[in-house]
Amino acid sequence: MADLYPVPAEWAKRARVSADKYTQLYGRSLTDPGSFWLEQARRLDWIKRPEIAGDWSFQEQDFHISWYPDGKLNASANCIDRHLKTRPEQLAIIWEPDDPAGTPRKFSYKQLHAEVCRFANVLKATGVEKGDRVT
Repeated sequence: MADLYPVPAEWAKRARVSADKYTQLYGRSLTDPGSFWLEQARRLDWIKRPEIAGDWSFQEQDFHISWYPDGKLNASANCIDRHLKTRPEQLAIIWEPDDPAGTPRKFSYKQLHAEVCRFANVLKATGVEKGDRVT
C-alpha cells in the first residue's frame, strides 16, 4: 500500500481548490462530463472554442477517446505565450536530464519562449512548414 502524506495546513490555505470543492467538481465530472469539461475548456485560449467536450468509449471492443474534436487551439500559446505579459521571469519548467549526474536546467517563461522560437527556426530551416506535424 502507498504511503499517505498529509497536506500541510499552510499549503491547504494557499490551494486553489479545497478538498470539498474537489469532491464537488469530481462528482460533476462523473454525472455530466460533457458540460463539466466544456466549462473547464474556458480556462484555455482557443482559436475556435469547442462545442463538444469529447467523444469517448471505454468499452474494450470500441475503446476511443477524442477531446474537443471541433475545437482548435495553439498549445504553445496556452503553455507559454499567454504568461509572457504577466509573469515573464516566473519559473515555467525544470528540465531534468536523463543522466542522474547531469544538472537540471530551469527556464522562466521568457527563457522558454526564446528557446521555443529558436528551435522553431531550426525546424523551418529543415523544411518544416505551417501545418506540418513534428513528433
